[in-house]
Amino acid sequence: MPFVPLPFVVALLLFILLWGVARREDEAAPNLPFLGLILLAALQSVFTGLRWGYGVGEVGYVAPVSAAIMPSLLYVGVSKLIRTSDRRWPALLVLHATPAALVLVLVLFWRDVVDVALISIEFIYAAAILWLLRSGADGLRLAPFDGAVPAYRAIVAAAVTLCLSGMVDMLVSFEVAYGQSACAATVIGVANLFILVFVGVAAAAASQSHVPINAAEPAEASSPSDAGKDAETIARVNELMQEKKLYRDANLNLNRLARRAAIPARQISAAINRATARNVSQYVNEYRVTEACRLLSETDQSVTEIMLAVGFQTKSNFHREFRRVTDMTPLAWRDRSAQSPALASAVSG
Repeated sequence: MPFVPLPFVVALLLFILLWGVARREDEAAPNLPFLGLILLAALQSVFTGLRWGYGVGEVGYVAPVSAAIMPSLLYVGVSKLIRTSDRRWPALLVLHATPAALVLVLVLFWRDVVDVALISIEFIYAAAILWLLRSGADGLRLAPFDGAVPAYRAIVAAAVTLCLSGMVDMLVSFEVAYGQSACAATVIGVANLFILVFVGVAAAAASQSHVPINAAEPAEASSPSDAGKDAETIARVNELMQEKKLYRDANLNLNRLARRAAIPARQISAAINRATARNVSQYVNEYRVTEACRLLSETDQSVTEIMLAVGFQTKSNFHREFRRVTDMTPLAWRDRSAQSPALASAVSG
């Protein structure tokens, strides 16, 4: 029986994950950098299997270059959920292709410093991604509120994984420097598989928060903190939620909410954060859950129909937010409200 290294199994799972994410059908544009990241993680796993399973040393010229591309794909994918860059795409392509080009040159002419370059690239991009997300889930201004929080958590996890990858590379470099190459191979085989799977899953989770077509707009400057202005901002948001039922828009995001309210996005985020200690996605999702509670109590619609009617797109996000607000599942709520009508009126009030 031919030997099938574990990295090939991991690669197959990542390809299946990529296929499942890519075939998702909706009106939003897919986040192509995240899809590219999953694909590259699968290819990296193949390279690992070829090198350490079958001794194909030639992949050592390709694997470092593709490893240098992965952090930039993660960064660009995050950027697509945050803002539209002022730079033109050719300039962006040159900027983010520079690390890979540098590693290629080093692979060809100065292999001894390739590991140092890769470690630096991973740490720099991880720090840049965490800086982009310094304002929390509200920083994903172009991500629909339905999936902003899980996307934020997935991206943070992927950025932390980049740091872990850098530390693994440092460990391997030390092992090789001290003549422990056999131990280094074991570290690479185990740690890299874990890292590749984690990055792939995190990218898949983040890619579920697709960017609505033509949704991007330039960021607006925020205003200084003012209690009176915060109250006016929240009152305007509440008006849109209560009278216009804006939360029913499944693709609603911070940019779109700011456009409808005619208030800068950062001002809305800051006002809600200060007044409620919650982010905007949680604030909007609470309106959705309140409406879902009413429909569960007053209608015979299925949970899925209600989920879609109030603005959620996925069952996982709907159940997570429903539990956060009510501390029970939708079906449990329906059963409880049938036994105790006062429960439904308490939440809707």
